Amino acid sequence: MPTPSSVLLEPRKTPVQARSTASVDAILEATIQVLLAIGKERLTTARVARRAGVSIGTLYQYFPNKSSLLQAVLRRHLDCVATAVEHVCQEQKGNALAEMATALIEAFLEAKIGDGHAGAALYAVSSDVDGANIAKQMSARINEAIVEMLTTACDPLKTDPSLAASILQGAIAGVSRRLLESDDPKQQRNSVQRELTILACSYLAASSAR
Repeated sequence: MPTPSSVLLEPRKTPVQARSTASVDAILEATIQVLLAIGKERLTTARVARRAGVSIGTLYQYFPNKSSLLQAVLRRHLDCVATAVEHVCQEQKGNALAEMATALIEAFLEAKIGDGHAGAALYAVSSDVDGANIAKQMSARINEAIVEMLTTACDPLKTDPSLAASILQGAIAGVSRRLLESDDPKQQRNSVQRELTILACSYLAASSAR
């Protein structure tokens, strides 16, 4: 049975028509814009509805309150990250470990950091809307995709692919978190990506050479 807090965070209904989907997309985009413009404390459902160009009643059809709105935006963002990783892992199957690591890190940081500002803003609201649970679900998807990719490497690992995937994901997630906490994630992204790629490639090379 869902807890009272989880009920408050769940969307009221899922859009099934193109027009409804467009309204929800506009609401979620407007949420990001308002969040970036005035911060989470001043964000209200009324402000989001005005920015989205919909009535407050339309917004409430899908999101009962501010918390459910913020959670939906965060969930969409993390789903995009997981989808990007799944896509690149599928593309990289059969390649060398270094190619896999390079492509994985680039795809993850591009999806996670984006322009820097939105990613940082969503990271800031995560603890308010059960972000840890959402992140755990997406992490499981990412880990599965990395394991499947690593098992196809043309220079096979000599360690457990599940362990290697967990270590890789932990390193990437940890570094990206520090990046989001920095003053300017976008400006620092390239240098951080370069160093993180060296770290991942070195680890996989050592794991393959054992």
